[in-house]
Amino acid sequence: MNRRGLWIGAAAIIAAGLAAAAAIMYRPPIAPIAPPSPDSFDAQLKREGARVVALGDCIVCHTVKGGRPFAGGLPLATPFGTIYATNITPDPQTGIGAWSEAAFARAVRHGISRDGHLLYPAFPYVHFTRMSDRDVAAAYAYLMSREPVQASAPANELIFPLNFRPPVAFWNLLFLRTGLREADASQDAQWNRGKLLVDGLGHCASCHSPLNAIGGEKAGRAFDGGVVDGWEAPPLNAPGSAAKPWTKTQLVAYLRTGRASEHGAAAGPMLPVTRDLATVPVEDVEAIATYILSLQKRAPSEATPAVHVAAREATPAEQRGAVLFSASCAQCHGPGSPMQTIGERPTLAFSTAVNSGTPRNAVQMILNGIDWNGADAMNYMPAFTSVYDDRQIADLVAYVRDAYSTRPAWPDAEPLVAQLRKEDSAR
Repeated sequence: MNRRGLWIGAAAIIAAGLAAAAAIMYRPPIAPIAPPSPDSFDAQLKREGARVVALGDCIVCHTVKGGRPFAGGLPLATPFGTIYATNITPDPQTGIGAWSEAAFARAVRHGISRDGHLLYPAFPYVHFTRMSDRDVAAAYAYLMSREPVQASAPANELIFPLNFRPPVAFWNLLFLRTGLREADASQDAQWNRGKLLVDGLGHCASCHSPLNAIGGEKAGRAFDGGVVDGWEAPPLNAPGSAAKPWTKTQLVAYLRTGRASEHGAAAGPMLPVTRDLATVPVEDVEAIATYILSLQKRAPSEATPAVHVAAREATPAEQRGAVLFSASCAQCHGPGSPMQTIGERPTLAFSTAVNSGTPRNAVQMILNGIDWNGADAMNYMPAFTSVYDDRQIADLVAYVRDAYSTRPAWPDAEPLVAQLRKEDSAR
């Protein structure tokens, strides 16, 4: 073949590749509609939609702190930059008011906006694709019945080339598997309901799985644990660092109230999830707990026992931390404190954060605390980010680990404190 023939062949291959890429990336827009009246939806369907939206944690991601519900604007930190959640109220200009149910379903199941542009997978359509037609219709009815809010999300701040959407099409080829999943006939209805919620609407693996270099969940590593907004999302498939094995009763209580008497309190990204789950029927949460407990790679009785550390003299950091703990923490967490004797709150010896392999969550808890949530004062903890410096928080963490865990000491946490404080302030 002569040189001209080679050039023609190469051009043909390139043209075919570009045509294939265009076919993968292009999705036609769906015509806008006039916003439907909330009264046009069946009342029962809207009630079901409230349940679906709560199970999907939609308000958690689509509401900025201090903002109107579902009006978007929340910054979602990713390894590739910041994505801002969009407005999903029925405002026709800045929200989804002009979206038909077909456009909404395509976005939920395929990650494609009404106008045809590809959505970033920070929106967990790879899991929502498993939603039933009824659940999609119910969520649409509920959201389209909310108060319209005119609010545009800030522009995303992503690195090149991910600030352009076409690469998402190739990401979808790797990670998006559309459609419902068949029930497992060998399991009962509660287990299958739990699997549907955990793998689908609840999208638990999105947080509780490690991600690969391009932001997809690592193959074969579902529920092995991850990091979200600077917090450790512990593995759901192993006993891990729990000082006591989780029971179904304890897990249901934790998921519905944000606390469990033998494990501690929810904080960070998990706390608003528990507040959503408190609004759904208890049978949904029981199904979730049943399925999560079935994921265990080993039975709790086979969990790796805690490594008991021989008695030793406290380090200078632990000694300094003991003084700080006595001044700021003992009133609630010390032996005989009213929170434990009257409020029946667990000792820190049961805390997953204190017994974890990393001090990340212990540091984050001290830095950020738990926000006040109306009448639920028992889950409140003040933030100490402006009270103590990096060294003092590292000392506190060192003391708590030594005093309340039988596991080996953590390495000096001061560099981690500085890192997390910087990351938290940027959110």
